[in-house]
Amino acid sequence: MTSNSNTSTKPGLKAWLLSDTPQSRGQARAAAWYQGWLKLTSNKLTSLGLIVLTLLVLAALFAPMLATDNPFAQDLGARLQPPGWEGHIFGTDSLGRDIYSRLLYGARISIYIVLLVALVAPLLGLIIGTTAGYFGGWVDTVLMRVTDIFLAFPRLILALAFVAALGAGIENAVLAISLTAWPPYARIARAETLTIRNSDFIHAIRLQGAGPLRIITKHIWPLCISSLVIRVTLDMAGIILTAAGLGFLGLGAQPPSPEWGAMISEGRKYILDYWWVATIPGLAIFAISLAFNLIGDGLRDVLDPKEAGK
Repeated sequence: MTSNSNTSTKPGLKAWLLSDTPQSRGQARAAAWYQGWLKLTSNKLTSLGLIVLTLLVLAALFAPMLATDNPFAQDLGARLQPPGWEGHIFGTDSLGRDIYSRLLYGARISIYIVLLVALVAPLLGLIIGTTAGYFGGWVDTVLMRVTDIFLAFPRLILALAFVAALGAGIENAVLAISLTAWPPYARIARAETLTIRNSDFIHAIRLQGAGPLRIITKHIWPLCISSLVIRVTLDMAGIILTAAGLGFLGLGAQPPSPEWGAMISEGRKYILDYWWVATIPGLAIFAISLAFNLIGDGLRDVLDPKEAGK
């Protein structure tokens, strides 16, 4: 009888995560993550975005298993067939290739580009922004004027210029998009640093002998992360559209790679008579862009202290 009562009163994992009095730093951190997750998933639109993005990521990961045909195999006798024709779920393109299989493999390219840009651009912007905000003076002036120059040009136009100079290809497209995407992150990081650098805890750390590098990387960067994460998720759709635009113009992934923008470019010639060739890749770009926007809105509600206080 006693053992049963002890078992029933033993706190479970959920109670441990929701405890108002965490017993360790690890428990407090885990509780904060769990409560943030609960708030994130309580938003129905954010949950929808997570579901769509999860399905797209799973489709990209298991593309070889889910694909019904070789995405590169050509069959001119079966070109421009409508959706559902002889097992081709989304029909075939102008070379008789299965559009469904090419969409699955194209998701890999889009997610690959997004992940690389999301790693490179925010890191570059964080370094430049925190350096400018912490040191101030001529360092701030020079770095921010360079940032203003990049911001003065439309992102796609600047990316086109970089790709034209570097050469067409996925890696060069990633580099070009990263070089055009970092300025907003630098602005955010600089603004955060300007509000932090004169704080009492920064003065205390400086009095203890910490140098600028340690202060920036150990104490300022962690406080900038949440703002940058929000911006990254909201920028994902723009990154995908820029990558698709480069592919549409023939400066991104090169044929026969099944990149969604290139598929739209190929199908535009047949848009009136064979609508599915360009429309279905366009719907895929719309779906992943919408998913990232919904997730970004949800993360802003969770991570932004101004929104959290409402």
